[in-house]
Amino acid sequence: MARALDKSSEYVALSALRVLSVQQVERANSGHPGMPLGAADAAYVLWTRHLRYNPADPEWIARDRFVLSAGHSSALYYSLLHLAGYDLSIEDLKQFRQLHSKTPGHPERSPLKGIEVTTGPLGQGFANSVGIALGLKILNQRFHSQDFPGLPATVWALASDGDIMEGISNEAGSLAGHLGLDNLIVIYDSNRVTIEGSTDLAFSENVEKRFEALGWRCFEVNGHDHGALDNVMKNALDVDDRPSLIISHSVMGKHVSGHEGDHRLHGAPIGSENMKSLLSNLNWPMADDFSIPREAYRPFQERVNTNKDEYEKWIKQFNVWKRNNPSQSASWRLMFEKTLPDDMVSILEHAVGNDSAATRTHSGIALNAAASFAPWLIGGSADLAASNKAHISSASSIGRGDYVGSNIFFGVREHAMAAIANGLATVGAFKPFVATFLVFSDYMRPSIRLAALMKLPVIYLFTHDSIYVGEDGPTHQPVEHLAALRAIPGLTVFRPASGPEVACAWAWALRNTNGPTVLALTRQKVPVLDFSSSEITIDVDRGAYILRDSADKRLIFVATGSEVPLAVQTAELLETQGIRSRVISMPCVELFLSQSSSYRRKILPDDLPIVALEAGISLGWSRIVKENGLFIGLDGFGSSAPAHILGESRGFTPESARDRIMTWLEARNM
Repeated sequence: MARALDKSSEYVALSALRVLSVQQVERANSGHPGMPLGAADAAYVLWTRHLRYNPADPEWIARDRFVLSAGHSSALYYSLLHLAGYDLSIEDLKQFRQLHSKTPGHPERSPLKGIEVTTGPLGQGFANSVGIALGLKILNQRFHSQDFPGLPATVWALASDGDIMEGISNEAGSLAGHLGLDNLIVIYDSNRVTIEGSTDLAFSENVEKRFEALGWRCFEVNGHDHGALDNVMKNALDVDDRPSLIISHSVMGKHVSGHEGDHRLHGAPIGSENMKSLLSNLNWPMADDFSIPREAYRPFQERVNTNKDEYEKWIKQFNVWKRNNPSQSASWRLMFEKTLPDDMVSILEHAVGNDSAATRTHSGIALNAAASFAPWLIGGSADLAASNKAHISSASSIGRGDYVGSNIFFGVREHAMAAIANGLATVGAFKPFVATFLVFSDYMRPSIRLAALMKLPVIYLFTHDSIYVGEDGPTHQPVEHLAALRAIPGLTVFRPASGPEVACAWAWALRNTNGPTVLALTRQKVPVLDFSSSEITIDVDRGAYILRDSADKRLIFVATGSEVPLAVQTAELLETQGIRSRVISMPCVELFLSQSSSYRRKILPDDLPIVALEAGISLGWSRIVKENGLFIGLDGFGSSAPAHILGESRGFTPESARDRIMTWLEARNM
């Protein structure tokens, strides 16, 4: 029989946090109860004594950010949000992991519900928190003035052993230490348990020394001692020259008799008998599921009330600053509203022109032209800015203690770079761009996928987009990467063929607020194309357009990027043999496929065969060429050779393409 409930509001609130978390998992018969039981103490101390938030205004720009990098502990997060007064009811908790619920299996970004980023793949939230902290530093320093109230926000992340093991946390932690992001505090819930068993099976490094070497201030604490936790959080907040790591030693499955520290509680319901043990050990009345005493809400409400006073003071100061600084206030609004000039496309087209140049060169010009009216553009490259043309020449670069610039040196850290960009995007004041070679998008794919899931408007500049990388060989020559990127739902992939297409693709990316955008760009020069018969701005936005046409055509060419000039040249050769054709430039397959059926039929009539050309694999092109078409591309890796020789060896010449098409037509009696 359960003992009488302890009336201490702190004890009741903490017990409610644990019980609610485990009840969600039990009701769903799915989830991760072990970490919520162990990390509840640290989370409770943070949320009731230190975290600055306001459920009445969840998107308050000066709020602290809480990032649950250990997304498998989502039940704990939802319990915190419910007790703190966010828009998550008991009924929502009961729907944990159910279809269309507010409480999915891993946290999904919804600032209105208090969830900053979508987490789950371990290490991502850790790296996102670096981006958020950097974004707040930049914004705070850009608008610093005598009467500006500042952004005294701290980014708090809760990470697990798995987060710390993943390589992305080391990449991101290295950059955070280098930049001295003292507004970032990561609580590492070190329970020394993974799914397979003790961390001793595979993990024996000294994490404290590792992070000290990365430039962090490290603290160790008993993760169940509230006084010690409170003090160490205060100490971390006082650090003013580097990020902090709090190593909180906790017990997986705390308060479940006979199973504390048991790895089997990591990712499975604890079961009815263990539930009885937990409730008994917590002196919790064994009443109806999800029955929470009012006393459990009191410590959270007291924190909300304290935060509300600070919130109202900040808002008052901010409004005074806006009234007294109309120019700065307008600049602030521009950062968040991202208003674009009506003649943006003309500005970009005029800047880029239509010269024979590599599309990466055109992109660099477009980026710098855009920076003149888009101060919210910020980013850089993974140590390849000179090659990627991903540098804003009119802006300074960000460094330790100096955050007013727009250029970020990410170093050779592609994985962290992409995740940090996601964090920057969630701040709301920036549209980040990041750059590397297309082949290295493999390093970034998990973060790109999460950007698409969160609908974050990150811009990816991927240069050296085909086998025409040349002498660097197959390790650096992307073959399957365009297909792989196009396979990500919500990611828009452009492969422009010329300066005007690059300008229009950049304009589309700048307007896009509903997800990430890729610009795949050439290393080599591309010829000038004749756009006299097209409305280039409108046409690129539709994904494909007619570049060259004939009245009595027998087939249609479709090409992207550097293969568009090849399609034009091949069409000209075929025309000398009496075979006329239409040439379609398709800078964006996804946009074309999203058009109306009437537009798609106008561009690609059903009664004509289609020949598609792209220096990549054929995967995905069946959507365009259908069963009667021909794809001229690659079926394997490239080779190390000068670009033009490699292209010739793989059949990417007008003569080779013509001969292949002639053979194909003859075989089909066309």
